[in-house]
Amino acid sequence: MPTRTISAEVITSKIFIVRGQKVMLDKDLAVLYQVKPIALRQQVSRNKERFPVDFCFKLNDSEVDSLVSQFVIPSKQILGGYNPYVFTEQGIAMLSSVLRSRRAVLVNISIMRAFVKLREILSTHKNWARKLEDLEKKYDAQFRIVFEAIHQLIVEEEKPKGKIGF
Repeated sequence: MPTRTISAEVITSKIFIVRGQKVMLDKDLAVLYQVKPIALRQQVSRNKERFPVDFCFKLNDSEVDSLVSQFVIPSKQILGGYNPYVFTEQGIAMLSSVLRSRRAVLVNISIMRAFVKLREILSTHKNWARKLEDLEKKYDAQFRIVFEAIHQLIVEEEKPKGKIGF
C-alpha cells in the first residue's frame, strides 16, 4: 500500500480537538505511517528542536480520561502505559522530514489534504449560517416560523459533544 493515498474520511475520523487545536494521536499516525509508535516517538525525541509545543505536546491525565470517556480510545491500556503525544497540522507536516520515507511523504500529503477539506467544510457551514441570518433580517414575520424550524435543525446538528473529538 505504499503508493495508495489514504481517504480523507479515514484521516478526519482520527482528528480530535484538544486544547482548542485539531490534533492527531501518535498511535494513529504510527499506523498511517506504518511504523511502530515507539519508533515515531524516538524520532520526535531525537529531533526536539523541530517540534515546539505548538507542533506537538503530551496529553495530561485528564485529557486522556476525556478521550477514553468519549470513546476516542477504548481504554487507557491501549496506550501502553503512557500518555500519548498529539501532533497539530504543523507537527504532522514536520513528521515527514524526520521519518524520511516515501510512505511518510505520501501519508503527509493525504493528511494535509484532509485538514484542508476539514477547513473548507467548517467555512461552508459558517457561510450558510451567515446567509440564513441575512435572510432573516430581510424578510418579515411571515417567514419567522420557517427560520425558527431551520435554526432548530442547526442547533440539533451543532450540539457540543465535549471539547475533544468530532
